[in-house]
Amino acid sequence: MKGPDAIEMTVAGLTLDQVTRTPIVVLKDSENKLQLPIWIGLLEATAMATEIEGIKMARPMTHDLFKNVLSELGGTVKRVAITELKENTYYAVITLTVGDREVAMDSRPSDAIAMALRSKTPIYVAKEVLEQSSVLQQTEEGKDPDFANVSKEKWGEILDKMSPDDFKYKM
Repeated sequence: MKGPDAIEMTVAGLTLDQVTRTPIVVLKDSENKLQLPIWIGLLEATAMATEIEGIKMARPMTHDLFKNVLSELGGTVKRVAITELKENTYYAVITLTVGDREVAMDSRPSDAIAMALRSKTPIYVAKEVLEQSSVLQQTEEGKDPDFANVSKEKWGEILDKMSPDDFKYKM
């Protein structure tokens, strides 16, 4: 998935929900107008953090292993996409190239993002997912939010007032 129905996003950072202490990965668009926080597991957050920080582990972690196996088989990660939001759960697809074939694999968004970071491939988010996400639909004032130039402190305040249910993503 890419093109007019999706927006390319990057990992803006990782944070913790102040109430539940659950890790959150925050995606942002290139203009920093859209942000999509997704609650993730601790292991996936660790996998992302080690790649973002360039920390090399003594032994391959799960996402490193998958990348290594794929590489040995002549494949690469072409792109990842967060494609759907159904029943409060985000869905993603990892698109692989193996020889002359393109293969789309169902994935959790956290695993797809961890793979995108390792393979330096683009992350796309379906516009429909962004529209469905309550971050883009609700603010205190009841109008579309503008997260451009929001300070870390203000972003912390925004997250403090929200719960995972506000983002329709359940662990």
